[in-house]
Amino acid sequence: MRRKLAAGNWKMNGERSTLGMLEALARAHSGGAVDIMICPPFTLIDAAAALSDAALITIGGQDCHSESAGAHTGDISADMLRAAGAGAVILGHSERRADHGETSDDVRAKARAAHEAGLIAIICVGESLAEREAQNTLDIIGGQLSSSVPDTATGENTVIAYEPCWAIGTGLTPTTDQIGEVHDFIRTRIERRFGAGVGRSVRLLYGGSVKGANAAEIFAVSNVDGALVGGASLSVDDFSPIISALEAQSSAS
Repeated sequence: MRRKLAAGNWKMNGERSTLGMLEALARAHSGGAVDIMICPPFTLIDAAAALSDAALITIGGQDCHSESAGAHTGDISADMLRAAGAGAVILGHSERRADHGETSDDVRAKARAAHEAGLIAIICVGESLAEREAQNTLDIIGGQLSSSVPDTATGENTVIAYEPCWAIGTGLTPTTDQIGEVHDFIRTRIERRFGAGVGRSVRLLYGGSVKGANAAEIFAVSNVDGALVGGASLSVDDFSPIISALEAQSSAS
């Protein structure tokens, strides 16, 4: 049975004082009913890993280079993340694809490097509003899956996050039917490619304006195994209700 996962992407936010929320989260969700992950900026990974109880909260990075070392100014390797205490890394987020021109081939190479370093790769896919309105969503998602997910993917080292670009930070959220359609499509595609065993073990997260108020409804959707949360993950008051909704869904499953 797939364990539920609540992952927080802090993006370019957070200071050392923000890390105090890790202890508060661990206290509030000490039962370990679901997996919790926080992905802070690179500058906080080492300190976050030192503060967190690895059994309760996994620390992750927000990107990595496809090479293990070399002349890549400003980049960080998967091995470096691992050495700093990270257990996972977000790859192919829409903001990286849009702001840094990352292609799905780039994402696949990075995911392979993450796997080699022993990290969980959270591979993001998602369509733009124009693609959604043109009814091209499944074609876009299918292409991103084919090119972004490496052959080394398993249920232990890979999570796929569906994040419709138009719903990230906008307050807009797809209907549950739209979310379910995409998540069911992703499940079918990975089962077809990797076989039922691996395909059914890969966790699928939804991301895009997830809040305590809508989390329970989203988590009840078929093949939604948790959430990749942005701004709401910076606050215990905002993130904890989302985790609680996921715990409730896990107990009901």
